[in-house]
Amino acid sequence: MRRTSRKKRSTLANRAIAASAALILGGGGLLAVNVYASAGEGPSGSPPTRTQNAGRPLSTIDCPEAVNGLPEVPDQARGEVDRELAAMDTQITDAYRQFADRKEQMARDPGLAENAVLGPLRGKRAASLDRIGIAIGRVAERPQGLESLAGCSLRADDDQGQGQGQDRDQGRDPGDREPGDQDPGQGEDPGQDPGDQEPGDQDPGQGEDPGLGRGGNGPEAADFVDIRSVRPDADKPRKRRGASRGSFTTDCGRNENGKFNPDNVIVAPGVSNGAHHMHDYVGNQANDAFASDDDLADGATTCRNQGDRSTYYWPVLRLQNGQDEDDVDADGGGRDQNVGEIQTPSRVTLRFVGSPVGRVTAMPRFLRIITGDAKAFTNGDANANASWSCTGFEDRQVKDKYPICPEGSQVVRTFAFQNCWDGQNTDSANHRTHVAFAQDDGRCPRGFRAVPQLVQRIVYDVPPGPGFAVDSFPEQLHKPITDHGDFINVFDERLMRNMVRCINDGRRCR
Repeated sequence: MRRTSRKKRSTLANRAIAASAALILGGGGLLAVNVYASAGEGPSGSPPTRTQNAGRPLSTIDCPEAVNGLPEVPDQARGEVDRELAAMDTQITDAYRQFADRKEQMARDPGLAENAVLGPLRGKRAASLDRIGIAIGRVAERPQGLESLAGCSLRADDDQGQGQGQDRDQGRDPGDREPGDQDPGQGEDPGQDPGDQEPGDQDPGQGEDPGLGRGGNGPEAADFVDIRSVRPDADKPRKRRGASRGSFTTDCGRNENGKFNPDNVIVAPGVSNGAHHMHDYVGNQANDAFASDDDLADGATTCRNQGDRSTYYWPVLRLQNGQDEDDVDADGGGRDQNVGEIQTPSRVTLRFVGSPVGRVTAMPRFLRIITGDAKAFTNGDANANASWSCTGFEDRQVKDKYPICPEGSQVVRTFAFQNCWDGQNTDSANHRTHVAFAQDDGRCPRGFRAVPQLVQRIVYDVPPGPGFAVDSFPEQLHKPITDHGDFINVFDERLMRNMVRCINDGRRCR
């Protein structure tokens, strides 16, 4: 029986590179726009690009990710810089609203788009970038060329009508499951093979757009794929002699008590609605934009073991069923075009695993890790780490599509967090460079050390077929590739030592 969402209390409280110009047909007119090949800042230094297809209706605003263009930000300037970066996110959100409200007019009148949306947005971004330069310049050499990050453009949704995505989960070891977990591809009969459809049957995700989302904000039918049509390929990574084979599972519930807010204390500390989308929280209950390390250390926790006061959070998943939540008129909810019925997960598993090549060391307290990229639709997929599947099919993983699960199967979101730490910092200016993923051979990059890897598995019992989406920044159009998870380590030292010992000894502990 499907779990239905109850109305919940709401606690309301990289770099884009200009590539070419194209003529986009939209709303009956031609519109000249700058089309971006957007790219995230990946560890290889040569991230993939996402070129756009001419002839698509304009769908969103694309701006360079300013944080990726900044030099190292001194600690003394970090607070002011973070606030300006959050303000730039709000500028894009406000500009997107104007664009969405007048999209058809702007398709017919290129001057309107430039004068009413893009020009004012560039001006506001330039002012914020200037203030960032001043803040850094007070304590270090002022960075030059920041004005190049002010440019924004309109772009089309190049994913519309495309085939299924085959990008795969990073770091997930499908073979490491807790006792009782269903093996991939096993269990109940998933139903007919998608290649054996009767004549006239509609292919999943094809045909008419089912009217998902509101106001053209997504998701779209093309954002979904039948999991049965995805090729199984999630092989179990080989572990070498000396690998740390144990695991440590912490039980912090499923957010049954309805802890939500649209803040992000990691990316936008001190800024209300810094995320522009709602998060589910489990673990630490003191988490909001203004929570200090001391607040988190003293906060209550939903974790069964009170030695774990860590905070675990991710964007809520909503049914796109026309039903409003209590946040329909609130920041992070309806005001940011996140609407629909919030779903409480049917299961949340928070498991820490070891290294395939050696022992792990303790995480420092208050270590902050973000995995995935909330802006991957416009930034590109270099930092994307979403992984979607269905129960009974978890050897089939996709990151740029939502899965359509057969009857009796549930939707699964998996986040495998970075498992290497630089040994010094609990955070960094871009909230990424102090941690890293292990290399293909399982070893950490030079200068990094292996720490327990958090693997989050979040399961939802939603109706089969398209009709759900994660919350996102408005201009990210609720794309599945923008899914992401956040973690702040607030284990006490004793419990962290127990975790490390358990993992290194090859035991499975709870």
